[in-house]
Amino acid sequence: MNWISNVVRPKIRNILKREVPENLWIKCPDTGQLVFYKDVEANQFVIPESGYHMRMSAAARLKSMFDGETWYDIAVPEVSIDPLKFRDTERYIDRLKKARTKTGLNDAVKVGYGKLEGQPVVIAVQDFDFMGGSLGMAAGEAVIKGFEKAVEKGTPFVLFAASGGARMQEGIMSLMQLPRTTVAVQMLREAKKPYIVVLTNPTTGGVTASYAMLGDVQIAEPGALIGFAGPRVIEQTIREKLPEGFQRAEYLRDHGMVDMVVHRHRLRSTVAELCRLLTKAPPRQPEMSVPVERPVMVAAAPPATA
Repeated sequence: MNWISNVVRPKIRNILKREVPENLWIKCPDTGQLVFYKDVEANQFVIPESGYHMRMSAAARLKSMFDGETWYDIAVPEVSIDPLKFRDTERYIDRLKKARTKTGLNDAVKVGYGKLEGQPVVIAVQDFDFMGGSLGMAAGEAVIKGFEKAVEKGTPFVLFAASGGARMQEGIMSLMQLPRTTVAVQMLREAKKPYIVVLTNPTTGGVTASYAMLGDVQIAEPGALIGFAGPRVIEQTIREKLPEGFQRAEYLRDHGMVDMVVHRHRLRSTVAELCRLLTKAPPRQPEMSVPVERPVMVAAAPPATA
């Protein structure tokens, strides 16, 4: 018999019962080490010991990039919800409701406008927690709106990609986002504004077949899985063992698919420097420390002698 649940009075039971947050500890996927959540959060969701880059939410990513952690949310046009009335084990519209409750987002892409080290910039972030960052009509509209806002404001456009591919519940309409976003990339290029892509873990499927691989500069986070099809599918297709680290960020950098692999702690300064170079903006001026005026000590006059 459990004496706490069966004997102790309810008021006392509530005092004895201690609620433990579900995310109090995080297990490192690389080493299996348990790490305190607050420590990982303070370290930009990078495991301190192993350096493993955990996924970041869209809001956390925008906070880490914009000056003062402030920006203006860019409104995205409304799209038809569940146009195919799709249903598998549950209705698509129910899946959307769950994803919106879980992430607080309307869909997988969040777009913001603000300043990065003093430079105006538009940033779009795919949130993998929203149905695997899948690309549907709403996400496509958000990406396109980001390009349009960058052209309107005359700023660089930075996109953080994280996706499992096109959203199957929207069928051909999700695949139509591939050419639509590609046209938007060309629109920004014609405006002669830079487009910087940051590939995070994972970036796969139709996203890599469109806007995620069309940046003027391709950056990847360490260890990110990047490719169209997963390595297991490729191995089953070609019936050969893939090289070690195949489709990982470092492998793709060494074979010319991405330009650089940048640690998350240096990502903000790297993107800001690239924006300055590509827009021919003046270099960032170092912050001048203002000297503190110290009071001048005046020696007391000697006492007058009689």
